[in-house]
Order: sequence, then structure tokens, then C-alpha cells
Amino acid sequence: MATTITATTDPATGAAAGTAEGGASSGRLVSLDAFRGLTIAGMLLVNNPGTWSAIYAPLRHAPWHGWTPTDLIFPFFLFIVGVAMVLSFERLQARGATRGALVAKAARRAAILFALGLVLHGFPRYDFATIRIPGVLQRIALAYLCATPAVLWLRWRGQAVLCAVLLLGYWALMTLVPVPGVGPGVLEPGKDLGAWIDRAVFGEQHLWSQSRTWDPEGLLSTLPAIGTVLIGALVGRWLRTDRTPLEKTVGLFVAGNVGLFLGLAWDAVFPINKPLWTSSYVLFTGGMACHVFAMCYWLIDVRGQRRWATPFVIYGMNAIAAFFLSSLFARILTLIRVGAGEERMALKTWIFQNVYASWLSPINASLAFALTYVLFWLGVMWVLYRRKIFIKV
Repeated sequence: MATTITATTDPATGAAAGTAEGGASSGRLVSLDAFRGLTIAGMLLVNNPGTWSAIYAPLRHAPWHGWTPTDLIFPFFLFIVGVAMVLSFERLQARGATRGALVAKAARRAAILFALGLVLHGFPRYDFATIRIPGVLQRIALAYLCATPAVLWLRWRGQAVLCAVLLLGYWALMTLVPVPGVGPGVLEPGKDLGAWIDRAVFGEQHLWSQSRTWDPEGLLSTLPAIGTVLIGALVGRWLRTDRTPLEKTVGLFVAGNVGLFLGLAWDAVFPINKPLWTSSYVLFTGGMACHVFAMCYWLIDVRGQRRWATPFVIYGMNAIAAFFLSSLFARILTLIRVGAGEERMALKTWIFQNVYASWLSPINASLAFALTYVLFWLGVMWVLYRRKIFIKV
């Protein structure tokens, strides 16, 4: 990771804000930073409870089919990547960058993101015989890289058609192609086509440790995840039109309604499912992302109501750094042992039991720990923000 001082959007890492017509007078699309920061803060909140045995239902992923607010976080980030790609690529091309140079730059960034994901999975003992290969940063890297040529070479209609092909094609593959020993169309954990491909390509030892038979960020389900990025890219193109801010906001809400309607309709035959990243899930979460971003855009960039969004902007301008460093630190808290004998425990457990669980109910103590963790990293990001240090790959 390189430390740079920048005031432009990094589409892969979201280091800072982009620009759009009809935004604030500064030309910065601050709402995109705020939306990104809100997403990262949500990711830290749900990933760092005091104890996994006591969590409020909205802060858990859906067991399989269905959704909770937690299931919106990852697709929101990929949606934001798509929006940022359009703003960043247009700016760089205006400065003379060629498409080939942008693809090469995207490939380098994707490789670094993928490597950072492996670093998180292996830390601190890197056993390459069992390290998990798929992951969150790995999916961001692949989806960003694969979407780059579409954003650079295709017009908005071509991007929309490609997105539709990816979603329909994925639906056909998951429901029509027979899985050896299982048959076609079985959407149960470890029995779908994507899980079979992951086991064949990676081997069970390199998949999600809690399963070893499937992975929520597997190869095949990366195809519809690219569709999520393309939905964001279409929104980015909409923001670059000559429409008025009000028209852009209304358009975002209309697009969100269409996405929600199509996603819920498709759910009847291809259930909304985050681990499988189903086509209905892409449309539904894309619709939700349009709604949340429309509200951020209208309040922050159009109405100029920015003060409330400052904490989220701070997070959003160092999004990948916040995610990577907080994830690494969370692992360290579980590795450091305190106490002696039978009372020896992880430092995280000690903090949870003595600072929170000693006076709060288990579920509220768990939430309080998570909120403290979010605020702690907000403080770290605030220091970087004040010093105008934005970390990107």
C-alpha cells in the first residue's frame, strides 16, 4: 500500500471523492465519499461484535435465502466502485490517459487488492496449503478488473445489455446445468454449481473455513458481482449527464424502484441469496443502493447539508485502509493472550468481559463493543484525514 495525498477518486479503493455535474460548488461528489464511508462503517460494525453468540438479528447475515441489512453492505461497496470508475476514468482520459493504460493500471490495482486479501486470510501464519483463496478484497479486485473494459469501451446501452447477460446467464447456469452427484437447480449450501466449481478449482482446503464445501465469494458468483459493479457504472453515467440535480435524484429513485421490483419478482424463482449472489439479489441490492445514494446525493451535494456526513466522509476517503487495518487489528486482538492458567484468554475476550459484559446484557455488550470499535477506527481515520493522508493501492 502506498501513501499518497490526493483529491480524486480511486475506483478500486475509494481513496477520495470524484466529480459530477450538478454537484456542490467545489466539484466534489462528497455524497459518494459519505455513502462509501457509511458502507465501511457498517462493515466494521457487523464484522466486529463482542461475541458472535449474541448479536441483534439485523446485524447478522440471513442464514441462506432472504436478506437482512447486513446483506446490503458488500453489494453497496461494489456499486460504489462502479460509480467511482466512471468518474475517475473520464477524468483520467481527459488528461490524456489511454484505455490500454487504464486497463494496465486496473490490473495492477486488482493484483494488489487480491494480495492484500490473502495477507488478511493468512495472518500471522501463512500456510499456503490451507489458506483461503477467495475473499472480500479478492472479489472486489476481480469484479473491478473485469468491469474495467466494459466501462471503458461500452456505452451505457452496452453496459446495460452486458449486465443483463451476466444475470440471465448466471441464472441459467445455476438452474439448468447439472452438478455431478446432485443434479441441476439445487440451491442448497455446497450443492450448487458454484460450490462444485470452487471445490474443483481451489480444492476444499482453500475455501471458507467454516464450510470447506463452498465459499460466499466463489468464482462463479463473481459473474453477477460484476453486474453489481456495472449497475453502479450506469449510475455514474447518469450523474454525468446534463440533467438537473433534481432530475438526477428522481432518476435514481425511479431506478431504485425498478431494481427492487425486478429483484423481488425474480426472488420467486431464483431466491435473493447473498452467499450465492443470485441475480435477484443483484437487482434488489442495486435498487436499495440507488435509494440510499439518491438520499445522500440530494442532502449532501444538492442541499449542501454536509455536517452530519463528516464522520462517513472521513471513513469514505480511506475506505480500503479502514477495512484492511481494522481487520488486521481484529485478528491481533484474538491472538494476544492475557491471564494465566485456565483463565488465559484472548485480549478481545478479556476486554469484552471486563469492559462491557460486566455491566451490560450479552447482546448489548456485544453491540457496545462493535460500536466502540467503529468509533476507535473513526479516530484513526480522522487523524489521517486531518493530515490529508489518503491511502490507496
